[in-house]
Amino acid sequence: MASVHESLYFNPMMTNGVVHANVFGIKDWVTPYKIAVLVLLNEMGRTGEGAVSLMERRRLNQLLLPLLQGPDITLSKLYKLIEESCPQLANSVQIRIKLMAEGELKDMEQFFDDLSDSFSGTEPEVHKTSVVGLFLRHMILAYSKLSFSQVFKLYTALQQYFQNGEKKSVEDADMELTSREEGERKMEKEELDVSIREEEVSCSGPLSQKQAEFFLSQQASLLKNDETKALTPASLQKELNNLLKFNPDFAEAHYLSYLNNLRVQDVFSSTHSLLHYFDRLILTGAESKSNGEEGYGRSLRYAALNLAALHCRFGHYQQAELALQEAIRIAQESNDHVCLQHCLSWLYVLGQKRSDSYVLLEHSVKKAVHFGLPYLASLGIQSLVQQRAFAGKTANKLMDALKDSDLLHWKHSLSELIDISIAQKTAIWRLYGRSTMALQQAQMLLSMNSLEAVNAGVQQNNTESFAVALCHLAELHAEQGCFAAASEVLKHLKERFPPNSQHAQLWMLCDQKIQFDRAMNDGKYHLADSLVTGITALNSIEGVYRKAIVLQAQNQMSEAHKLLQKLLIHCQKIRNTEMVISVLLSVAELYWRSSSPTIALPVLLQALALSKEYRLQYLASETVLNLAFAQLWRQPLRISMKPRTILQRSTAKSKSEMLFTSRPDSTTPWGRPRRGTDAQCSSGSCIRNCPLMGCP
Repeated sequence: MASVHESLYFNPMMTNGVVHANVFGIKDWVTPYKIAVLVLLNEMGRTGEGAVSLMERRRLNQLLLPLLQGPDITLSKLYKLIEESCPQLANSVQIRIKLMAEGELKDMEQFFDDLSDSFSGTEPEVHKTSVVGLFLRHMILAYSKLSFSQVFKLYTALQQYFQNGEKKSVEDADMELTSREEGERKMEKEELDVSIREEEVSCSGPLSQKQAEFFLSQQASLLKNDETKALTPASLQKELNNLLKFNPDFAEAHYLSYLNNLRVQDVFSSTHSLLHYFDRLILTGAESKSNGEEGYGRSLRYAALNLAALHCRFGHYQQAELALQEAIRIAQESNDHVCLQHCLSWLYVLGQKRSDSYVLLEHSVKKAVHFGLPYLASLGIQSLVQQRAFAGKTANKLMDALKDSDLLHWKHSLSELIDISIAQKTAIWRLYGRSTMALQQAQMLLSMNSLEAVNAGVQQNNTESFAVALCHLAELHAEQGCFAAASEVLKHLKERFPPNSQHAQLWMLCDQKIQFDRAMNDGKYHLADSLVTGITALNSIEGVYRKAIVLQAQNQMSEAHKLLQKLLIHCQKIRNTEMVISVLLSVAELYWRSSSPTIALPVLLQALALSKEYRLQYLASETVLNLAFAQLWRQPLRISMKPRTILQRSTAKSKSEMLFTSRPDSTTPWGRPRRGTDAQCSSGSCIRNCPLMGCP
């Protein structure tokens, strides 16, 4: 049997089983679920103010808007929601629906006739222009337009809706009687099954226009701010496919499908949905109605611009450049300065590896300010600060520039850019080696509340900025040896950003790097080698560097040297200065571990010069330590002793004698004496790495 929605409401708009594009011409229609909501509203009006407390009425009012705008749900779920707000009213609604469903068709007719009385009188229960009043008027109008056969089908559907709800209530009661512990587990499983069935019920027929718009806007907002609360990619795509089945030309549904496919990195489906969105936007004439003939060209140029952004996201830079050129050409023909400004920003993204890209970026910021585009202007300043940080500019100038962008954020309430700015400051302080300042900025971001999603009950957005700050926090703890604290931060990251979310790659890479460092510190080189594959999949440069470190620790010096040299050339080509210095330090360590400290000195001096030039304090300190150790390794300490002193030392029975006595096992695996031990030759001179303990 066909669903109630298809057989009852869409026959006038179907030809040979095909739904026409104007399926949303009807704003709303009557369903069994909406009859239950009408019963709730009627009971709320009939109940006096003394029967329901102020807190219960407030909870009911907060419940009404999701019930009016959301999709249809099962009767048992509706009872549960009402009971959580007001148990007394839930019992009245249940009795009223039962009498109507078990009675006759005239009971439903009488109910709709009585609804009109809500607007009568000098002080009506409901105002006609209120949200509830508009809903009541839409339902009364939709019901009055139904034929007798359609009214009968609606009443049959109401009876079936009531029977399904009663069956579910009986099953829940039976489970509670059997065993409480087993009952709780079964209820959890049953709730999961019910949620799936509810989705199937809600989308077995088409949503009304308001329900569809509410569903799409809610899911789009969750995808942007808190992906964990949105539907899973498979469930959301199923909902969208069912929605598009009844209205293939619903452009907004295609765009949400595009966003959903981006979550799972599906380049084919995301491109397909994006093109369909702009095609439907042109076919429906939404742009042309608002902008005249200009609307057609506007859709085309923004379609090309979005396609360029999509290709750039997936690393298809040649295709992105071609699409961007097409967008620029159409925008120039239409004299659209706003679109041209967006194209200019994406031109910088595509060409940011060039040495003169900062000129393009500065021009983009000036133009954005001129045309009154604070979002683009702020993003340009953020990119300019990032570029100057990699170029080695002083921190005070960068912070002054970020302060100017923060003024734009607070002035225009750009909360997303406020989070990005604080995450940017955290990254800059970490780049410069100031861990205390980086920790302060990360904590500041994590303690902030969102400005956008407070209305949805979410105090913090699970955006990329928060993921970046938490990753920095975990790495800062790991650098100090607090691996337990770092594990707690990563555990929180995994809960906040599940593996299937679009920002999960950030904590995955952070987790792999921390595990690698811990394994290397513990000498578990086989475990570290197994982690290299995961790191390479997330970041190829970082993976090659870690592979070279493992080879070096396993005394495979020639293979490690070849790998480091290739990586050094590649990093110098792409101007990755931080990785260049790290590679130089590893090459120098490889030299002095191969008993060639003299060759390591020029390499270390080069690394020190780069660290000073680009103001990388942490790497500069590490380079100085390596330089001091190479000097100590290169020049053996010669301490002359008098014969009497040597004789006195030979007769002494002290700890210092045992400390300086040569032992075969007093060297490290690569042949260097361990710290606190030394070998003494027959002439009385100390060899390299003498700690000078007990020497005159």
